[in-house]
Amino acid sequence: MRQDPYEILGVKQDVSQKDIQNAFRKLAKKYHPDLNPGDRKAEEIFKEISAANEILGDEDKRARFDRGEIDINGVERPPFQQHRQYAGANGGETFFDEGSFSQFGGFEDIFASFMSRRGDHPNASHFGGGQSRSKAADVHYTMEVSFLDAINGTTASVSLGPGSSLDVKIPAGTRDGQVLRLRGKGGKAATKGQDGDALIEIRVKSHAFFKRDGDDIRVEVPITIREAVLGGKIKVPTAGGYLNVTLKPHTNTGTTLRLKGKGAPKTGGDHGDLLATVKIVLPETPDPDLTTLMEQWSETSIANPRKNLNL
Repeated sequence: MRQDPYEILGVKQDVSQKDIQNAFRKLAKKYHPDLNPGDRKAEEIFKEISAANEILGDEDKRARFDRGEIDINGVERPPFQQHRQYAGANGGETFFDEGSFSQFGGFEDIFASFMSRRGDHPNASHFGGGQSRSKAADVHYTMEVSFLDAINGTTASVSLGPGSSLDVKIPAGTRDGQVLRLRGKGGKAATKGQDGDALIEIRVKSHAFFKRDGDDIRVEVPITIREAVLGGKIKVPTAGGYLNVTLKPHTNTGTTLRLKGKGAPKTGGDHGDLLATVKIVLPETPDPDLTTLMEQWSETSIANPRKNLNL
């Protein structure tokens, strides 16, 4: 797995948080497993961009990564790892900044720190007390949640294998493809090592009539001809229940009503909006009175709704 989240998302280090979000969304749509069934390469790339977004999508984690305090997995870096390393061009050798020796007290201390971190030298206990600081592998899981649970938040159980499960808190506003990291719930490390993390990829199920649009939620609301002509109170579904909304007289199909703050939760406590688009729907069973009314309605008083479609 590549270790530079900026390279993985294809952005420069000085880009804005919005640019990072846009880059992640673009790549997630391209490589999401649902859109590439059976494609292992796309699955691996999706895991990479999810891990990169986990770091860069959070301003605090991004700042810590830029300072060299954590790696792409969010794992704390020992001070040794925060120095620049140059490999490949010099046969795999590693070089250190000026100041490396003064920080560790000399070459012997650097070597001792290096060997204790590796834990694979036959005399590692001589150098670092025999403590292996290696981190076990992260384990990836997938969890399906309903649309409303993703919007409102919930606690759900994810299977970690035969006879093992874990309750996971799904934050309100969770997006499709978002990855939740559970520290220490992945692979088990050797003695004195660090357990890996469990990475839970959330897949949000589609809803019968709600659709997410960024932080907004869209819904189509059917209305009768009477409501369209005369206006009045109508019930509009939201992720938190129904709301009574006043419809103005002479409301056309396609009119969108914006309900402020009734969309998906945003980071920081705000909410997006609910965008309710009305659609005039005729009765399922023909209404004789409505038919008679239309027959008696003078054609000369009806405006041509297709007048702008002339070629």
